[in-house]
Amino acid sequence: MTMAETNTGEPDKSGPDPELRSLEDILDALSNVGDEGEDSEVSVEEVLTEVGTRSFAPIILVPSLILISPISGIFGLPTIGAIFILLITVQKLLGRPHVWMPGMIRRRKVTREKLGKAIDWLRRPCAWVDRQTHKRLTVLVSRPARLVTLLVICAICLIIPALEILPMVTSLFATAISFFAIALLARDGLFTLLGYIWLGCAGGAIWWLVSSGVGGW
Repeated sequence: MTMAETNTGEPDKSGPDPELRSLEDILDALSNVGDEGEDSEVSVEEVLTEVGTRSFAPIILVPSLILISPISGIFGLPTIGAIFILLITVQKLLGRPHVWMPGMIRRRKVTREKLGKAIDWLRRPCAWVDRQTHKRLTVLVSRPARLVTLLVICAICLIIPALEILPMVTSLFATAISFFAIALLARDGLFTLLGYIWLGCAGGAIWWLVSSGVGGW
């Protein structure tokens, strides 16, 4: 495990971060976070330490995967996750070499039991996605395309807090972010394309539900 930061709050630049190149790698890293025991809690800082502060794509992917899982129903979690992803994405756009997080977010915690259930729920779909990723449609993961993708992720993060009043709807937009993060992680432009398609479909579906008043909205 590498140390994400020193006691002064600055990232530790002395050693390499772990090489996380698949979703299963990320889930394995998350399963190692914190102390054993269902009653223990896992902090954001511990996740950053395990995943590595130089690994922007995995750190974007981790909260987006959590927001897809059943624990996304916890009130306030989608907003916290969106703020987390937004801060990471903006830093990537600014070209920072390491992720910085304010102490208020770094100290946020979730029980290891809930995190473990989310990881278990994600195992099968993540394993399937890993088998499908290849380097293709590289124009969609070129530098200009990545810039557009990061800006779109920022826009989604600004929308998510307003959507938290709609149960589980934020998971639809978190899924789009996950597609984009997978594309950045695996250099697979197909997932960038899937992200845009999913985003368009999710936005259209939510607009229809809200404008038509389906389900009392």
